[in-house]
Amino acid sequence: MFDLTLLYKAPEVNPVNRKARSIPGLNPVNLYGRVFFFSWFGFLIAFWSWYAFPPLLYVTIARDLSLTPSDIANSNIIALTATLLVRLVAGPACDRFGPRWTFAGCLLAGAIPTALAGTVYSASGLMAIRFFVGILGGSFVPCQVWSTGFFDKNVVGTANALTGGFGNAGGGITYFLMPAIFDSLVENQGLTPHVAWRVTFIVPFICITVTAIAMLVLCPDTPTGKWSERHLAVQQNLASHGISGAVVDVPGELTDKATTGTDSPSDSSETKLGFEAVEPKQVGSFAHEAQIGEQQMLDTARGEVVVKPTFREALPVIFSPQTLVLGGGYFCSFGGELAINSILGSYYQKNFPTLGQTGTGNWAAMFGLLNVVFRPLGGVVSDLIYPYIGLWGKKMWIHGVAVITGVFLIAIGISNPHDQNTMFGLIAGMAFFLEAGNGANFGLVPHVHPHANGIVSGVTGASGNLGGIVFAIIFRYNHRDYAKVFWIIGIMTIAINLSLSWIRPIPKGQIGGR
Repeated sequence: MFDLTLLYKAPEVNPVNRKARSIPGLNPVNLYGRVFFFSWFGFLIAFWSWYAFPPLLYVTIARDLSLTPSDIANSNIIALTATLLVRLVAGPACDRFGPRWTFAGCLLAGAIPTALAGTVYSASGLMAIRFFVGILGGSFVPCQVWSTGFFDKNVVGTANALTGGFGNAGGGITYFLMPAIFDSLVENQGLTPHVAWRVTFIVPFICITVTAIAMLVLCPDTPTGKWSERHLAVQQNLASHGISGAVVDVPGELTDKATTGTDSPSDSSETKLGFEAVEPKQVGSFAHEAQIGEQQMLDTARGEVVVKPTFREALPVIFSPQTLVLGGGYFCSFGGELAINSILGSYYQKNFPTLGQTGTGNWAAMFGLLNVVFRPLGGVVSDLIYPYIGLWGKKMWIHGVAVITGVFLIAIGISNPHDQNTMFGLIAGMAFFLEAGNGANFGLVPHVHPHANGIVSGVTGASGNLGGIVFAIIFRYNHRDYAKVFWIIGIMTIAINLSLSWIRPIPKGQIGGR
């Protein structure tokens, strides 16, 4: 039975890397609870601003800027393109500079174009500003890498799913907040729609800036302190437990080999962290440490300490079959979510015109808000499966929910419901499996090439954006035939996942991540 005290008491930690083995999500005073909070809240604020345009775009902004349906569709694609590029860069940046600084950098860089949204007066200006606002979508990668760095393998799937799911809910919240702020400015402040939608974007700008500064001031890079000293902390933790062995070079590279205790500094251009058996020495209290074996400690030190990437050595990680599986799964799940989130309000307006802009926005918001429950559920199930079926169980869970998602998408596309109960019921069912798939994907990510977690997270996250771009282009060239695109996405989702289902979850012989 689940122990509710784990939600607020200090967690038990891994003795090597100090990662927590439970999630004190209700205790922001605790170090792990605080990082957990800023991981999901930072991404929620980013997602809100990243998708702040669609709730007002199809009616208010389209009228003010005289936009065509093609202009709107092109702006959706451009916003996703920027995020794709940022996510590819954010992954290696996390490995090199640490996820906290990368996270704050994404937020602050995206806050500036958010504040400048009101300066747009043409379709080309809209596309330009949405490109730079798309930087905010890249914050997902440091969100997940930061979470992975603080929570151990037994709960990391749940932690990543919760931070990602709560953060993704920003895509639903924006459909509530942006129309509500706009309506308030028009009705209570007397602003014209031309001015009101521009002022509306100042609100997310303020929230983003405050959040970025707070995470820099209040949170550390890793459970052991500074990002640049993570290897030294592992060395000290092993030595304090009388463990002999070695970890990677400092500052480290992706292909570094483990060294022995007999290596001398002259054996390499880098300083080696070697270990001999020593008498255990108490360094602080071990009261909250988990009890794990010596070999598991060594595997954790050798295989799971993130090392700095070089381009040449990153390529085998990027193009490994296991990274392809994660990218393909996220291409379908998160890519589908992004594309559908952009058009769902318009789809509802087409099939249910009596709902109006605010009404359709509220119903479209439900799709994003379901992430609060469904994405975490995907990660929780992944962690529950892991002790019994192992990594193959986590992988089959990814493909299973994807195939069911595809079935729902095909059903929506073929039936094209004009009954509200049928439409909203099918969308909710599809959202359950689609969003659970997002959580399931990042339940497996920490196990694959754990020494290069930033790169794997970046490629996987970017693949989700690539899926969003591909699906958005399909929507673009099918104009307002939304139902047709739904069943096309459904078929693609099933085909891609079945074609990847045979690949091993992690490379054969990989150290760590099990």
